[in-house]
Amino acid sequence: MTGAMRRPLVLANWKMNMLPAQVQPYLDQVIPEVEKDTAADVAIAAQDLYLAEMVRQSSQSRLMIAAENAHWTDDGAYTGETSPKALAQVGVHYVLIGHFERRKLFNETDERVNWKTKAALRNGLKPIVDLDEDLTAYEGDDASQVVLKQLAEALDGLTETDLKDVTIAYEPTWAIGSGEAASAAQAEKSAALIRTSLANLYSRELSDRTRILYGGSVTTENAADFLSQKDIDGILVGKAALDPEKFLELIDIAQETR
Repeated sequence: MTGAMRRPLVLANWKMNMLPAQVQPYLDQVIPEVEKDTAADVAIAAQDLYLAEMVRQSSQSRLMIAAENAHWTDDGAYTGETSPKALAQVGVHYVLIGHFERRKLFNETDERVNWKTKAALRNGLKPIVDLDEDLTAYEGDDASQVVLKQLAEALDGLTETDLKDVTIAYEPTWAIGSGEAASAAQAEKSAALIRTSLANLYSRELSDRTRILYGGSVTTENAADFLSQKDIDGILVGKAALDPEKFLELIDIAQETR
């Protein structure tokens, strides 16, 4: 499978932004345009309190809704957490697991990323597993044998069958929210390393069919450069996606590029 055969994904991550009054107008603007799209998948990740209504509003459309986090158990005494089972029953499609901000601000470990990935899959959610491991150290011949620590630990115990529903997102720590994205060449090198690592952990067939996203200060100005890379199959967009017009432009760029 070549990069052209992996369907691109454009994913907006609203984070802890957007007030209730902003959600409906945003969806009213985006959903009709998403219906015209035939070349890319489109999703929005939002705060938990918006998810059920967003699923309802988008239920007859091609727009998919994502949670920004989920717990590793289906229920129990975990005040303030969100059940993956409940998310699935609400109709959420994707869930972000191990985002850089979860790792840095909430002390999320690779082990917990693994637990959460398994919980998402157990409940029929499609996890988007985020990596922020520094990949600049891998050079030359060593890269062909690389097995990335975060990736290996996130996927520990999962089979190739499990991984058919897993997307990997790479977000270099220094680029997230900084306004300074990695260069397209840097991002492609990292995505290729992730794909090589998947092949070493599982198989070349598995690595070839796995979708890999780039995130970190993606804008309408640089998105095409990322999306034109062989091993980058989509973008995870923060600040730029808070503007529905810019988000629609990013979707158009993804269609035109792939």
